Amino acid sequence: MAGDGEREALVDDVVSVSKALEGGEDIAAARDLARSFLTDVQAVHGLPVSGRVMGMVQLVVSELVTNARKYAPGPCLLTLQVEDGAVEISVWDSSTALPAVLAPDPGRVGQHGLEIVMAVCRSFQFQREPVGKRISAAVVLADDPGGDIAGRWL
Repeated sequence: MAGDGEREALVDDVVSVSKALEGGEDIAAARDLARSFLTDVQAVHGLPVSGRVMGMVQLVVSELVTNARKYAPGPCLLTLQVEDGAVEISVWDSSTALPAVLAPDPGRVGQHGLEIVMAVCRSFQFQREPVGKRISAAVVLADDPGGDIAGRWL
């Protein structure tokens, strides 16, 4: 799976992949990387990945990369890592401006992406870095048969 501009590592049971994204096909490439990564997580490393988790991770990746490409100049770096029973999704970009997380408003048209990400993820955080910022979110690998709120989004 690791190819041009990608790296994959297995160190102390941590599985990860990173890819620099720049250009017009970033969002589709990011979703493809997430799908490929999770397929390998299941096939190669034996961790269960449901269709719901596959879709949820692709949704979060799409939202975070879309925001990075929309609001920051230059490339962004997507990192996916499986750790502690979750897929940790991290997107670095060159802008130091932190995202504005708006309060839920059913009357607002658009700008619901981070609201959705925060609703479906175990954790969501952002931080400034020496150059730019990093936004991170975690999607739990295990499905909730009781139908938690994350399970109702997809």
